[in-house]
Amino acid sequence: MIRTLSALSLAALTALPAWAVELVMVEQPGCVYCQRWNEEIAPAYPKTAEGAFAPLRRVDISDVSDAVDTARAVVFTPTFLVVEEGAELGRLEGYPGPEFFWPLLDRLLTDKTDYKDKTE
Repeated sequence: MIRTLSALSLAALTALPAWAVELVMVEQPGCVYCQRWNEEIAPAYPKTAEGAFAPLRRVDISDVSDAVDTARAVVFTPTFLVVEEGAELGRLEGYPGPEFFWPLLDRLLTDKTDYKDKTE
């Protein structure tokens, strides 16, 4: 019974899609700009072309070196890392507001991945 359950669990896990590209949000408790991003962007992000292409994963700043192979140390929150197979391709540091975030993210995804905005 246990072997069957383990085999079924393994099969279910391997059937899940593996995201080639993801957006890793590096955050920390008390980060005002992280909270602002959570209010202004987070609800819509998974419903966008960017969110479909690069699903969001959140990582605490104290755990980032264990979670992602970064090009350099992350010292600011929020920092948004475009990651493929665990390695950083590029980053956005800080959050100045939605009017900057979306175009910068679009440019980063377009320049560093095979992302094509389907809304254009």
